Amino acid sequence: MPQLPIRDFKLHPRMAHWFNPVLLFKLLINVVISSIFGSYADRRLLIAALDTTDTAKLMQRARATRDMLRPGPDGALWLDFVADLGDGFDSTYAVATLLARKQLEVGGRRLPRGQALIMGGDEVYPKATAEAYRNQLYWPYAWASPDPRPGEAAGVPLFALPGNHDWYDGLTLFLAWFCRAKPVPFGSWRTVQRRSYFANQITDTWWIWAIDIQLADDMDQPQADYFRTMAENMPENSKILLCSAEPGWLYVEASSESKSWEIVEYAIEIAENAGRGHTVPVVISGDTHHYNRYVGPDDQQYITSGGGGAFLHPTHQLEDRIDLRRRGVDQTLRLARVSDTGTGPAVYPSFETSKSLVWRNLYFALTNWDFSVLMGAVYFAFGIAISLRPHLDMYLAVAAVLAASLMGYAIKQEKSKRTAVVLTSALHALAHAAVVIGAATYFAALNAVHFAFEGPYATHLWLLALLAEMFPIGFAIGASLFGWNMMLTCRYLQMNRNDAFSALRIGAYNNFVRMRITETDIEFFVVGLDAVPSRENWQANPKHGPHTEDEPRFIPKTPLEPHLIESFSLSKPGTVLEEMESARTIAEAARPSER
Repeated sequence: MPQLPIRDFKLHPRMAHWFNPVLLFKLLINVVISSIFGSYADRRLLIAALDTTDTAKLMQRARATRDMLRPGPDGALWLDFVADLGDGFDSTYAVATLLARKQLEVGGRRLPRGQALIMGGDEVYPKATAEAYRNQLYWPYAWASPDPRPGEAAGVPLFALPGNHDWYDGLTLFLAWFCRAKPVPFGSWRTVQRRSYFANQITDTWWIWAIDIQLADDMDQPQADYFRTMAENMPENSKILLCSAEPGWLYVEASSESKSWEIVEYAIEIAENAGRGHTVPVVISGDTHHYNRYVGPDDQQYITSGGGGAFLHPTHQLEDRIDLRRRGVDQTLRLARVSDTGTGPAVYPSFETSKSLVWRNLYFALTNWDFSVLMGAVYFAFGIAISLRPHLDMYLAVAAVLAASLMGYAIKQEKSKRTAVVLTSALHALAHAAVVIGAATYFAALNAVHFAFEGPYATHLWLLALLAEMFPIGFAIGASLFGWNMMLTCRYLQMNRNDAFSALRIGAYNNFVRMRITETDIEFFVVGLDAVPSRENWQANPKHGPHTEDEPRFIPKTPLEPHLIESFSLSKPGTVLEEMESARTIAEAARPSER
C-alpha cells in the first residue's frame, strides 16, 4: 500500500448530508446498478475461483490467527468488535482512539486493548470510493494508533466484513484494502484475510466465522462450501462467534423481502449439521447504528453493535420479543435486560433518549437546507403547472403525482403496505397537495390582478415572480412537512427509522464491544460514548511522535468520557468481573508499601 499524504484533519469530511439531492441521486444509481449487475459481477466468485487453495491450506490459514494471538497474564484473549464506521471523521476517530488505548477504564474496570479487531461492515459512508476509504477510515485509524513499526508485517490483526455500502462499487475497494496477500497497515493494525468472508480459530475451542451476505437471496456456493469445509475439519465441540453485516433477526418482522436472517440461519445450520458437536452461542452484527441485545433459546446471544461512527439509529422501535423459525420450529428471542443491574432493556441509547432525539426534526427544513432547496424547486414547478391551468383536472393531477410519489416511497422504504404506512403517506401527500394548490392558486390570482407582465420579457418576469412566491413556500413549509411526517411516524408508529435519524446526522452515542475469551467462557463489555468532540475541539497531541503507538496524532481539548453500557457472560453474568476484581485486590495487597 503506497504511503498516503498527511492532510490536516480539519479538511476531512463531516457527516454525510443524506438528504442532499445530488447524493440521493448518486445513491439511487449505485443501488440500481448493484441490484441489476451485482450478481453478474460478483467478485466473491472470482476470488474463490482464483484461490485454488486445498483444504489443508485453508485450515492452516484459519489456525494462523490463534498463533498470532497470545493470551494475557490472566489466560484470557481480548477481542474488539466495531461496525458502521466511516461516516464523519469526528465520530469515527473518537471511537478509533478508544479502541487504540492500551487500557480502557470504564465502570471502575480496566479493560486491556483488543488483541485483534473485527470491523463488522459498512466501513465507509455513503458509498465506497477511494477518497472515502482514505479519509473516513484509513487516516482516522492510522492517526488513532500510529504505526510503531512502519514497513513490518507484524501488528494487531484486523478483520473486516463488507456491508451494503462497501458493495456499491462491486466490492473492488474493499478487496483492495482488506484482502491483499501482503498485510495493509491501518496504523498499528494489520489486515490478514484473503476473502470477504473468513473463519479463524482464536483458541482451542473458540472460532470466529464472518459471513458476507450482500447482494444475494442466499449464500453464494463457494462461500457455503468454504464454511462446510471449516465445519468438517474444526475440532469437535467447537464454539463459534458468528459475525454478520446485518442483524437479520431484527428484520424478519419488518420486511418479508429481507433474506439476511435466512443466510444467518443457514450459516448456523452449516455448523450444527456437520455432526461434530459445534455450537453457535453468539451472533453479532452491525448495520443498525445503535446497541441492542436479544437472548434466544439455550441462552444464545444476538448482539447488534453498529456504533462505530455512523449516524445514530433509534432504539425505541425495538420489539420486546421477536418470533423466528429455526429448523422449521417457532422460536422466540427476547430483548435482554442490562446484566449489571437487571433493570432496563439492554439497548443504547435508552428508549427515552431515542424518543426525545427524534423531536429535532422540528427543524428539518433548516438542518437539511439542501433538501429544502429541492422542495422549493418542486413547489415552483407545480406552481407553474397550476398557474397555467387553474382547474380541477390540474389539481387532481398534482394530487395524484404527490400521492403516487410519496406513497410509493413510503411503501418502498418500509417494505410494507400495512395500513399505517398507506394511511400516513396518503395524509402526507394530501398535506403537500393542499399547500401547493392553495399557494399556487392564490399567487396566480394575485399576479393576474396586481401585475401586468407585458413586453418581450413578460414570461421571464412572470416566472421570476412565481419563483419568488413558491420557492420559499416549498423551502420552509414543504420541507418541514416532510421532516414532521418522519418525526411523528418514527416517534409513534415505528416507521421511518432510517430516514428520521439520518436527517439528524447524530454522530454521538457510539459503541463497540470488547470481549474477554477463555476456553470455557466469553465475557462481553459494551463500551458507550455519549458525546463526540466537535471539529474545532480537536488539537494536535504534543506527545505524538515517531514510533509512539500509544499517542494518537490528535486529542480532544476535553477528554473523552467512555462508559460501560453493560457487561455479561455466557455462563454467569458478573463471574469474570468478580474474578478480575478479586485478582486486582490480591495484586494491590501484595504490592510493597511506599511508606
